[in-house]
Amino acid sequence: MTAGRAIDVVVGGLGGQGVLKASDILAEVVFSAGFDVKKSEIHGMSQRGGSVTSDVRFGQEVLSPMVPEGEADYLVVLAADQIEPNRHLLREGGTLLEPSLIDAASLASPRGLNVALLGALSVWLEKEENVAGRLSVEAWENAIRSNLAPKIHDQNLEAFAIGRRAAAERTAQE
Repeated sequence: MTAGRAIDVVVGGLGGQGVLKASDILAEVVFSAGFDVKKSEIHGMSQRGGSVTSDVRFGQEVLSPMVPEGEADYLVVLAADQIEPNRHLLREGGTLLEPSLIDAASLASPRGLNVALLGALSVWLEKEENVAGRLSVEAWENAIRSNLAPKIHDQNLEAFAIGRRAAAERTAQE
């Protein structure tokens, strides 16, 4: 991210998968780090398991909450069948974080996939020039705790750690 340019993240999936919760956690983390943050959501048929997307834009100054088509730096997709319907949002050279990145069998609950993919996203965000060193693991963990019920904190904190390990392994191979 260069000075003045926002980082654009789109989270996509199906209703009930935690798309909005994931974007809430991300927005809280980047806001707590002092970034200007804007967030928007498209619910579609989310009540019936339909497509849901949420845009999170953050940087020194963000004027619009919507990520322009073809400009997302990161596309985090919670359901494999939502990759193609959302791929047009990702910029050339952007990063796609998809469910296959996470070993679902390692999660205490399949509902933790959203947080596991946030763990993966956290590793990639650390590589962003103007973000590096500003988004601590502790800040992510605090946002997870403040956005989720206490009874599921432990399993989601573990899911976050699983996502970080998966991303670290993948980026080491690149």
